[in-house]
Amino acid sequence: MDHSSWLKKNARYLFSFVLLALFIACSHQPENVSMCDRTPDIYPDYVGVTIPVDIAPLNFSMADDSVSHIDVTVEGNKGGRLHANGTFADFDIKEWHGLIRQNRGGKLTVTVCAEKNGEWTQYRPFDIFVSTDSLGEWGITYRRIPPSYNIYSQMGLYQRNLSNFDEEAMLVNTQAPGMCINCHTANRTNPDQFVFHVRGGHGATVIGRNGDIELLKARNDSLGGSMVYPSWHPGGRFCAFSTNKTSQMFHTANPKRIEVYDSSSDVFVYDAETHTILSDTLIMKKLWAENTPAFSHDGKWLYFITARRQVYPDDYDKERYSLCRVAFDEQTGKLGHDVDTLIQADTLKSITWPRPSYDGRFLMYTQANYGYFSVWHPESDLWLLDLQTMESRRMDEVNSPRAESLHSWSANSRWFLFTSRRDDGLYTRIYFSTVNADGKATKPFMLPQRNPKKYYQQLLYSYNTPDFTSKPVKYDARTMGNRIESDQRTGTKMKAGATGE
Repeated sequence: MDHSSWLKKNARYLFSFVLLALFIACSHQPENVSMCDRTPDIYPDYVGVTIPVDIAPLNFSMADDSVSHIDVTVEGNKGGRLHANGTFADFDIKEWHGLIRQNRGGKLTVTVCAEKNGEWTQYRPFDIFVSTDSLGEWGITYRRIPPSYNIYSQMGLYQRNLSNFDEEAMLVNTQAPGMCINCHTANRTNPDQFVFHVRGGHGATVIGRNGDIELLKARNDSLGGSMVYPSWHPGGRFCAFSTNKTSQMFHTANPKRIEVYDSSSDVFVYDAETHTILSDTLIMKKLWAENTPAFSHDGKWLYFITARRQVYPDDYDKERYSLCRVAFDEQTGKLGHDVDTLIQADTLKSITWPRPSYDGRFLMYTQANYGYFSVWHPESDLWLLDLQTMESRRMDEVNSPRAESLHSWSANSRWFLFTSRRDDGLYTRIYFSTVNADGKATKPFMLPQRNPKKYYQQLLYSYNTPDFTSKPVKYDARTMGNRIESDQRTGTKMKAGATGE
């Protein structure tokens, strides 16, 4: 037998031998392990978190960059076991889902051994709790934006499958050059109805309803501004918007980098069937700034925030918003006659981003020292209003010393997400938590990534306006970009409502 024939006959065995040799060379198994009576410092911090059964694997690294390898076992108290060994804990997706399904309502115990400078240390095990409540959502949508401040740069709308690590761009502004693509908002997480706003030379408000997509004129001259922060009525015909004249300024000697304020803002309701803007001076008062509308779970109330207008930009830090609501009649498309003030602003607090849960039980909002653009305010925290008792409390179990903001509920109202700058103080990341019937939330966990330390260290973008989505968003990005670059727009008309005092 010649040499080439021998190689062909034994190629399979040679390949297996090489793989085995590589495994032995690359695998770092714990030896001469010393014990440490504290939980490991891991990134992201998943120690003691509560997760849904449909979440992607909680892969992690040691926070200490000088750790070269880790060896991790995960055991369920109802059975099952996982093992990972390498530079970070990289769990098999299929095996992970099998384990957490088996341990629904139970817990996972995680044991970590770490190698540093050739020496292995085993840390005290920690638990991850598996909720009985499903997430009930396919994934999330969000905007990713760079800290460009004055130019649009590269930004886009993305969607992410929460059961794995698949991310897809829905629309990026390279497909609509020079445009600023704003938040994507679905109706109660159902992307069959969505809206997002585009600013720039070919600005538009893009509305999708049951397969039909319309591009509205970005501005209505009678309204005096664009359709900005949206909230769908659960019936699907109406959508509340704010209209804003937004400005920004920079601090020169302040821990805060930037301030965003509105020189003018109002709230109105849009009728998507008649292309009519329903204006009402109850929520469009001349000397007041109304903002961030949100319909209640049953559509019978419209929540919003309001503040007395200040002299801008001089008195930007004196602007404090109260939380209000007004009745809404879906049959007539009209507001009630009175505005209820639920939380009155004072000299110490300002309310923003009210988001009622879809079961009607709670309303989550952000509180800051002033203004409404809380993402730039390190002191901003999440608060929870109990709509049965009308009592409100700061959510200390999820807040951090850095900015929390931009929160959304899952459709079953058992889970919520929010953005936070707690990771590095510079970029907003997405976190998840669950809330029980008494309004008590669990320790939040960061959006999982395949290799989270590498991913987040290299990601120079912030997550913005995230929301859950019950299924993938489907529209052709190239077609959408071409439509945005065209001049074809649907006009809107104004219809006046009742006159408020």
